[in-house]
Amino acid sequence: MATSTFYTLSAIILLSLTIATNACFPSDRAALLAFKAALREPYLGIFNSWKGGECCRGWYGVSCDPESHRVADINLRGESEDPIFEKANRTGYMTGTISPAICRLPRLSSLTIADWKGISGPIPPCISSLPFLRILDLVGNRLTGEIPADIGRLSRLTVLNVADNLLSGTIPRSLTSLASLMHLDIRGNQISGTIPTNFGKLRMLSRALLSKNKLNGLVPASISYIYRLSDLDLSLNQLSGPIPPSLGKMAVLATLNLDGNRISGPIPATLINSTISILNLSKNAIEGYIPDAFGPRSYFTVLDLSYNNLRGRIPKSISAATFIGHLDVSHNHLCGPIPAGSPFDHLEASSFIYNDCLCGKPLRAC
Repeated sequence: MATSTFYTLSAIILLSLTIATNACFPSDRAALLAFKAALREPYLGIFNSWKGGECCRGWYGVSCDPESHRVADINLRGESEDPIFEKANRTGYMTGTISPAICRLPRLSSLTIADWKGISGPIPPCISSLPFLRILDLVGNRLTGEIPADIGRLSRLTVLNVADNLLSGTIPRSLTSLASLMHLDIRGNQISGTIPTNFGKLRMLSRALLSKNKLNGLVPASISYIYRLSDLDLSLNQLSGPIPPSLGKMAVLATLNLDGNRISGPIPATLINSTISILNLSKNAIEGYIPDAFGPRSYFTVLDLSYNNLRGRIPKSISAATFIGHLDVSHNHLCGPIPAGSPFDHLEASSFIYNDCLCGKPLRAC
């Protein structure tokens, strides 16, 4: 009987230790509840599971590190295929603010509060003090204020996505210290000022999406130092000055969107004979001639040069391009015959209209 009692007590003690070891840290739980208190989500009830003492199990969108049992990930996305959304047959709508209490989660690695449409207020500056943060995704809200000035302290950050908000101010100088950053998306805000001249320090960057803001000044030549960069979108800003020729020498750059700015000067020949497959330079003040530099490396799914001040002829070498899917040179000052054959045999007249004196198919005969 005594032996049986001993084993029973041992099992109870072991179970108690296991529960204690796996339990949510009280400070983490308190921080989560303070974070929740600043938000209102009236339709889906995603916070209904945020109750009880065990925040590491069953709390919607919360995950903990399996070893430390500290909160590591918060993943709350207003557009989701989760059964909660499917059952309600709607996307999420949440109001309120992002509480600075989020900064009391010292092991937080990933913070996604995305596509809720109604979350407002600033990004808490203290977010820069979270040493393990790798992903900060706040896209699709109504956040105001500035990107935290000390964002560069997040040495592990690989993803910074604050697109489609109401952020203002400038790009923080410290942002170029994010040596691990791979994905930067600040599209669709009201961010002004210049792109830092040392933007090329972001050597791990593969996507830089800065469109639909109020950025001005030059396109930094240092961007060409980012050897992993495949997607660069600076469209719909107020950028001016010439296009750095070094952009055309980048090893993996596949998409370059500079449309809707105030860029001037000529088209660098390096862009025409490069790895770029989507090149949009439309709606600028680009002048001079279309470079006669097309060759076998020229493979464009999109080549849009419309709404500029280009003059002269369409170069004959364009027929040497391996592929051109969509070409638009309309609204320029081009003249002379449109070359025959590919890629012109599948293009419509709208690709060539509103020039000075272009002729030949698909326009009028020369």
